Amino acid sequence: MPPSSFYLEVAVAAPLTQTLTYAVPASGEIPMPGQRVLAPLSGRLLTGYVLALSEEKPEFRLKRVTDVLDDFSVFPEAMVPFFRWVARYYHYPIGEVIRGALPGGLTSQSGRQLKITEAGQHYFLVAQPQLAHDHPWLAGLLAKKKLSGAAMRKLWRGKERRLIEQWSEQGLLSVEQIISGASIGQKTETCIFLAAEPLAPELPATLKPSENKTLALIKELLPNSPQGLPRRELSKLYSGAAKALASLADHGLIRLAERPVYRDPFGETPHFHPRPTQLTVDQQVAMAQLNPAIAQKKYAPFLLHGVTGSGKTEVYLQAAETTLALGRSVLVLVPEIALATQLEAHFLSRFGKTVALLHSGLARGERFDQWQRVVSGEARIVIGARSAIFAPLADPGLIIVDEEHDSAYKQEDSLRYQGRDLALLRGSQGGATVLLGSATPSLASYQHALNGKYTLLSLPSRIENRPLPQVELVDLQAVNTVSGRPPLFSPQLKQALRATLARQEQSLVFLNRRGFAGCMLCSDCGQAVQCPHCRITLTLHKGRGELVCHYCGYATNSRTVCTNCRSINLAPIGFGTERIEEELAGMFPKARIARLDHDTTRNRQDFLRILRAVHDREVDILVGTQMITKGHHFPHVTLVGIVWADAGLGMPDYKAGERTFQLLAQVTGRAGRGEQPGRVIVQTYQPGHYSIAAARDHDYPGFFAKETGLRKALGYPPFSRLINMVLDGEQEEPVQNRAESLVAKGKALRRYRKTAILGPAPAPLARLRGRFRWQILLKGPDLEELHSLCLELEQEHARLAGAVNLAVDVDPENML
Repeated sequence: MPPSSFYLEVAVAAPLTQTLTYAVPASGEIPMPGQRVLAPLSGRLLTGYVLALSEEKPEFRLKRVTDVLDDFSVFPEAMVPFFRWVARYYHYPIGEVIRGALPGGLTSQSGRQLKITEAGQHYFLVAQPQLAHDHPWLAGLLAKKKLSGAAMRKLWRGKERRLIEQWSEQGLLSVEQIISGASIGQKTETCIFLAAEPLAPELPATLKPSENKTLALIKELLPNSPQGLPRRELSKLYSGAAKALASLADHGLIRLAERPVYRDPFGETPHFHPRPTQLTVDQQVAMAQLNPAIAQKKYAPFLLHGVTGSGKTEVYLQAAETTLALGRSVLVLVPEIALATQLEAHFLSRFGKTVALLHSGLARGERFDQWQRVVSGEARIVIGARSAIFAPLADPGLIIVDEEHDSAYKQEDSLRYQGRDLALLRGSQGGATVLLGSATPSLASYQHALNGKYTLLSLPSRIENRPLPQVELVDLQAVNTVSGRPPLFSPQLKQALRATLARQEQSLVFLNRRGFAGCMLCSDCGQAVQCPHCRITLTLHKGRGELVCHYCGYATNSRTVCTNCRSINLAPIGFGTERIEEELAGMFPKARIARLDHDTTRNRQDFLRILRAVHDREVDILVGTQMITKGHHFPHVTLVGIVWADAGLGMPDYKAGERTFQLLAQVTGRAGRGEQPGRVIVQTYQPGHYSIAAARDHDYPGFFAKETGLRKALGYPPFSRLINMVLDGEQEEPVQNRAESLVAKGKALRRYRKTAILGPAPAPLARLRGRFRWQILLKGPDLEELHSLCLELEQEHARLAGAVNLAVDVDPENML
């Protein structure tokens, strides 16, 4: 069948709601689904992703894609329906969906890079110098050492391609994928082989001493390196090897070749526990239901509800073993990179090199390599944060969502997807078992389990039947005040910390607010110093000497002036983890105190260093934000102090009560996980609030009953569905006018009777990053009707044009 009879459906990396059809390139090369191409659009060449091939010729004239950028598919064809669904459900261009799914850089106008190897240098300069005269591009390559960009694309599309491929197979040239025009691509290393038939067997007698020594080392080491002896290993043993290798290659005694190597993202792994000799009875019951479901290779969603410390991780590991034994792969999602680090150690110890990591904490080259390991099938287990849901696993048989309740699974900008929901979708499309795990399940998931949509698995007891910690509430309104305010630490918490230190046990002190003080208040006019780009007060970070906006990243020197009256009389108001750490150091000067938040863990090494110190009992008191609440097993922590339990209850969010309960229950679960029982002291202004009382009593069913009753009365999810439409622009009036126009349009559409249109109104964060924000909330029980109305309003917005942006957030987690 001639190549011209194939046509390509391409998703272009541009804000287009439709896919485009192109003819195959003039070279006749036929890209497969999942490969990237360069596609002409409006006079530009853009990256596109092949979704399908068709033999049906369109009625309109077609353009050709100009180049195929990959020698392999960067995602499996089986993921194409998944990408289509995501684009449709979240009202987002499919090309942009795929661009966001791939490792950074794979989506730019990138392509191949041609490099000459050391063996090639010798061959083209010494053995066959006439070739450079016959092929001018080769002379240029010898001079520049590499070719890329337009020059490489021209060569690859021309008749020289076959010659390049032939020389690459001989190890003379190297063709690499490069990212965004940078040097990031396939990393290689030079390996040494003995020549199969040396050109002159008598030459060793004439070799220099350094060359003889190098050759002897190669012969000694090579039997242990059947894939080739890495040059760097030889150079470590003998510094004179570098020059000697070139001479040995010239004599034809050895052969040098490049081979790909992966950049290792793992490095030091955190502390982990050995495999248990026997599962608990509850774990055995859970596995008795999971194993048959995995074996059936059909979609089967489970909710694993286990109290903190009940052994959910071991259930994950054994379910993964079952899946791998059936020849399928495993995807493990965690809400934060920190938790990926925790689970990674368990999976690495059990499954070794078959594990890959995918998350934003990796360097671009590391992420690129991990992605390739998954595409090639070398890695069959992927662990990562929410973006790992797009991992290019060809046949995932088990998808695990740890801490499934966590709001971090929701992307809050660009493509606003919910990682947990996409895990369920991917499982349903691929016939996989989906295992949602949590000590505090989301209301929606628990409701589905009670209704039979999911199978409920329970781990109601801790390992070895250790008791849950005793929780004590301290009413801050009853605590004696200092300068009109209660102290940061109540007498009860101070005494508990002192006693824990005396017993040489460890304590956690939790406050979900980083920085030193919530704001700097002007003593003259009473105004707080605000971010110039957002209507947000700046947070004082004393250690850095800066006032920082936690929304846009703006920072200024803390010795600033009032943005309202220019006064220099500013005072810090409020508190954060940095101040908590300072206060504790003053109270307990001999205590070893560490802080775990985003300010102290800028990279993976910082995070692992702090965790290692806690596990090695080099820390007496660990202060932290929600980073310390989930997934950590600190067996010597017997006290947890919660400085301000009701910090999140005042947020303008219908999920405030649920989030507060989940956070308190999770941090409470860090205490008493070892031999000694745990104690928790919760400081609060609202000890009678149902969220706080339920967390005190470890009463998830009671909390669920109360919260669902309130949600049902108010018509909030899971008893309705929401779509939040956020408009923003540099001037507020056009944004307000556009919002009002869209609401008027929506209310004029009488056929959408089940959907309420709320607003328009300024967003709670009315100005962010220099742009004014208004929002429209669509609310109703009929999801199909909600989507239809939203689509009509999007079309009306596009018709009106102008300088106002519209973002659609389906199933919003954050209403700010």
